[in-house]
Amino acid sequence: MSDKDKGSHEHDHGGHEHDHSHSHGHDHDHGHSHGHEHDHGHSHGHGHDGKDHLEELLSQKKDAPEPEAEIVNEVDDPSTRALSEALRSVFAIVKVLLIILVVIFFSSGVFQVKENEAAVILRLGRPVGGNDVALKPGLHWAFPYPIDEIVKIPLGQSHSVLSTNGWPAFNPTQEIKGDMPSGNESLRPGLDGYVLTKDGNIIHVKANLNYRISDPVRYTFDYADTTKVLLNFVDNAVFYAATFYTAEQALYTDKGGFREKVSDRVQQLVAKHNLGVTLEPISIDTSAPFNVRPSYEAVQQSDLDRNEKINAAQGDAGKMTREAEGEAQAIISGGISESNQLVQAVRAEAATYTELLPRYRDDPALFKSRVMTDKIQNVLANAQDKFFIPNRADGEKRDLRLQLNREPVKPKGNAF
Repeated sequence: MSDKDKGSHEHDHGGHEHDHSHSHGHDHDHGHSHGHEHDHGHSHGHGHDGKDHLEELLSQKKDAPEPEAEIVNEVDDPSTRALSEALRSVFAIVKVLLIILVVIFFSSGVFQVKENEAAVILRLGRPVGGNDVALKPGLHWAFPYPIDEIVKIPLGQSHSVLSTNGWPAFNPTQEIKGDMPSGNESLRPGLDGYVLTKDGNIIHVKANLNYRISDPVRYTFDYADTTKVLLNFVDNAVFYAATFYTAEQALYTDKGGFREKVSDRVQQLVAKHNLGVTLEPISIDTSAPFNVRPSYEAVQQSDLDRNEKINAAQGDAGKMTREAEGEAQAIISGGISESNQLVQAVRAEAATYTELLPRYRDDPALFKSRVMTDKIQNVLANAQDKFFIPNRADGEKRDLRLQLNREPVKPKGNAF
């Protein structure tokens, strides 16, 4: 660019004086004067006036190709790109947080039901799955509270209720130690409980009932407090059973029967109301009123002594009776044996006589002589000493006298 074509520019900055001279071949002179030490001089020469110049410019602009539009790409814009990356990072973080929250939400609903335990899910206060559904041991899931509520019910352990409405108001520590009040104290109305027996007496009764939960849903939701219901049943059974027994029976002579009566009554009430529990053996403690307890114990001791003596006497009587019966049985057995032997002997003799009767009838004298001969033969065969005394010649009878100095020997065998 030469000074002739493009004009000339002269700058003098030594005294803050600027002299600008432009020559474009047009007759334009521009003079600018600022009220300070700067002096700018612009001179434009175009060779024609301003209107023609404007038309010329418009014509050139029209004929000139359209300048390429400046395309602004947001991606290529650093600030936009940075903003986009920041938004994407924020969205990613929010997404991760949402996933974590969802995982925490669902994982918070996982719970475990242990062995010997059942659980029921309450959704808005009602059991999920109906009144007969209880969750078994294992992992389960439920919506977090307050949508769902988990109610866990222990099944394996034994529960107990203690009825003391018929028992004096003792100090528990004193009762555990066995330091019971003395017999001089009287009942305190409103504090000391008691029950009336069949014979109109007063006794104290305490009952302890153990039970296990067999139907957890029914046990938990059918009654507001099943334990209190069971306690009322035991109280009812104690007062009910006392009307069937006297004081002596309930205290001493038939405590087992009284306990069974209470247990049966509780079983009936529990079965009637279907509490969802399984009962275990009930234990009963009975006591006479403590102000008369010494008298009760004295009477009881007397009864025990009396019964002991009666039992001893009955034992002796039984022993003697058994011995007498044994002896009698032996005598009876001996008599029966001898009788049998005698009958057999008589039957044998009868058979012998029956057999000999025809011969006797044929010749009685001969038969008599032969029988006599046989007898004499038998006698002589077994006799140690034998004496033969012939008849007297005159036919008179002899007077024979024997002096026996030793026991005679019983002959053996049949006399015949």
